[in-house]
Amino acid sequence: MAKTKISTKARNLTFGVMLIGTMISSLLQTALTTALPDIMKDFQVSATTGQWLTSGFSLAMGIMIPATAFLIKRLPTKILFIGSMTLFALGSLLSAIAPVFIVLLLGRIIQAMGTGILLSLTQVVILTIYPQSKQGAVMGIYGLAASAAPVIAPTLTGLLIDYMSWRIIFWVGLVIALIDIVLALVAVKNVLPNKKIAFDLPSFLLISVAFTGILIGFGNLGTTNFFSLEIGLPLLLAVIAGIGFVWRSGKVDQPLLDLTAFRNHNFRVAIITSILLYAVLIAASTLLPIYVQSVHHSSATISGLMMLPGSLLMTIMSPITGRLYDRFGIRPLALTGTILMFASSLFMTNLTNNSSIIVLTIAWAVRSCALACVMMPIVTWSVTTLKNDAIASASALLTTLRTIAGAVGAAISVAIMTYVSNLNHPSQKVLASAQGMNAAFIGLAVIMAIMIIIVFIGTKRAKTPAA
Repeated sequence: MAKTKISTKARNLTFGVMLIGTMISSLLQTALTTALPDIMKDFQVSATTGQWLTSGFSLAMGIMIPATAFLIKRLPTKILFIGSMTLFALGSLLSAIAPVFIVLLLGRIIQAMGTGILLSLTQVVILTIYPQSKQGAVMGIYGLAASAAPVIAPTLTGLLIDYMSWRIIFWVGLVIALIDIVLALVAVKNVLPNKKIAFDLPSFLLISVAFTGILIGFGNLGTTNFFSLEIGLPLLLAVIAGIGFVWRSGKVDQPLLDLTAFRNHNFRVAIITSILLYAVLIAASTLLPIYVQSVHHSSATISGLMMLPGSLLMTIMSPITGRLYDRFGIRPLALTGTILMFASSLFMTNLTNNSSIIVLTIAWAVRSCALACVMMPIVTWSVTTLKNDAIASASALLTTLRTIAGAVGAAISVAIMTYVSNLNHPSQKVLASAQGMNAAFIGLAVIMAIMIIIVFIGTKRAKTPAA
C-alpha cells in the first residue's frame, strides 16, 4: 500500500485522535454486558428482548463492514472519521435519554454504525501513514487500545451501575465523542486517496436483508412456536436474499464481498471455526452476567469483576499464542483451545443459585485463555495460502460473518434459556432460570464438540509457518 507523505507531528496527531475514538467505541461495544439485567428491570423487558441491545449492535456493525471499504475509497478521511464519530455521539445521546426500550435499541444501532466505520478506517489509516518499519509498533498500540477497552468495560459498567445508573455509560461516551470530534477538526488530515467508484447498492440491500432476516428469525426463538410465521418468514427471506447476493457477487466486476476465497481449504475451515467460536463467545458473555445478577443475586460489580481476570489473561495470552503459532502452527493451538472451551462449557451446565463465584471465575479464566489459543491464530492461518490481492476481501468476509454469528449465538442461547425456564418450575423463578441457563450452556458445549471435530479433521494438512 502506497504511503502518504505527512509530517511526523501531523501523523501522530491523526493517529492519536483516531485512537481516542477507537478506545471509546470499543468500550461501549461491550459495556452493556453487565448492564443488561438492570436495563431489563428498568424497561420491564425479557432477556429475549434485552439481548437485542447486543445482537442489534452486532448486526449493524456486520452490515456496515462491507460498506466501509467503499466509503474509505469514496470520502475524504477527515469527513469520514468525523461522520463516524458523529454517528457514535448521536447513538450515545439517544441511548442516554431513552424513555423506552425501542429508543435505546435505536441508539445502540446508530452507535454500531459509527463503530463499524471507525474501527476499519483506523486500521487502514495506520497502514497508509506509517512506514512499514513502524507499522508493527503502531498496530500494537492500536490493538492494545482496541482490546483493553472491551476488557475493562464490564467491570467499569458494574461499578457505575451499583453506584449510579447504566445511563451514565452513554453520557461518558457522548462527552468523549464530542471532544474527539473537535480535536479531529483541527488534527486529522485527509491521508487516504479517493476515487469515484460505484456503490453496489443491490448487493448491499441483499446482504442487509439476509443478515437481518437471520437475526430476527433466530431472535424470535423462545417467544413463539418454532414453525410460526414470526420465525419462518424472516429466515425464508434471509435464504432468498442470501442466494441472490451470492448469485450477484459472481456476476458483477467489483462485488461488495469477493466470495472466491471460499475455494481455499484453509479459509473454509477457518471461517466455519470462527463463526462457531464467535457464536459461543458472545452467547456466553451475554448469559453469564444474567446468571450472576438474576440467578445468583450478586451485584453488577461482582459480575464485572468475575469476568475481569479472564479478560486480562486473554489480553496477555494473545501475543504469546501468536508466537506459539509461529513455532508450532495452528493444529496444536486450535485443538488445545477448543478442548478447553468444551470443558469450560460442560462445567457450566450444572449451575445453581449457590454455585461458587470463585470457581466460576476460574472457569471463565480458563475459557478466556482457550479463546486466545484459537481466535487470532485461526484468522492468521486463514490467509496464509491466499494471494495478496485476496487477503483484504477475505478479511472483510471473515469479520462480517463472525460478527453476525456472534449476534445469532446470543439470540439463540437466550431463546433456549427463556424457553426452558418457562417449562420448568413456574412457581420457583430462580430455579427455573438456573435450569434454562444450564440448557443454554449444554447447547454451547455441543457447538464446541462440533468445533473440535472440525479442527481435528480440517487442520490435518496444516503445516507450521516455518515449514
